Amino acid sequence: MNYQIQTLNAISPAIYTQLGEHYYVSDSAGQPDAILVRSASMHDMPLAPSVLSIARAGAGTNNIPIDACTQAGVCVFNTPGANANAVCEMVLAAMLLSCRDIVGGVEWARSLKGQGDGIEKAVEKGKKAFVGPELRGKTLGVIGLGAIGVLVANAAVALGMKMRARTTSSLNITRISHATLSRSANTTKRHTVSSSAPWTPSTRR
Repeated sequence: MNYQIQTLNAISPAIYTQLGEHYYVSDSAGQPDAILVRSASMHDMPLAPSVLSIARAGAGTNNIPIDACTQAGVCVFNTPGANANAVCEMVLAAMLLSCRDIVGGVEWARSLKGQGDGIEKAVEKGKKAFVGPELRGKTLGVIGLGAIGVLVANAAVALGMKMRARTTSSLNITRISHATLSRSANTTKRHTVSSSAPWTPSTRR
């Protein structure tokens, strides 16, 4: 028996290595047995009667009509943690970029082009504008200790930051190293706040 899988986004071909010869993957499958989706919204998309399952290549299912799938008996899967490290690195990059104004520094350095012998004095005069604060010793508030939140928290501790977390579950607390955790941490008093909680009606506020 052959199975048709419809893709709604460009999905890494690495995921197909486990599929056998009886699986046909296409972005235009007429009567798909399964759907692979990353970020495309399915809320206004008619659900074909042939669909048995939907897999989200990412965390969360906010772009999938869960109620409609439940009524139709369609199984919905997601892949929490698959992109956790990539997101963690982006969070760290954002913190470093904002603290040091690296983007502004790059643009300023470009503006010095053509100054010739005067560039040394210009650098000495202007570089102090891009000193910025150090992350070490600052406090990071992490909202949500899922696959991403745990990595961000541990990376922050490794950088010498103090860490406070707000979480509704204690499942991942043991995976945090050398940090102080609280289920009711006041994140308004933190130097930096990182939110990795899923976007659901219960977390919007």
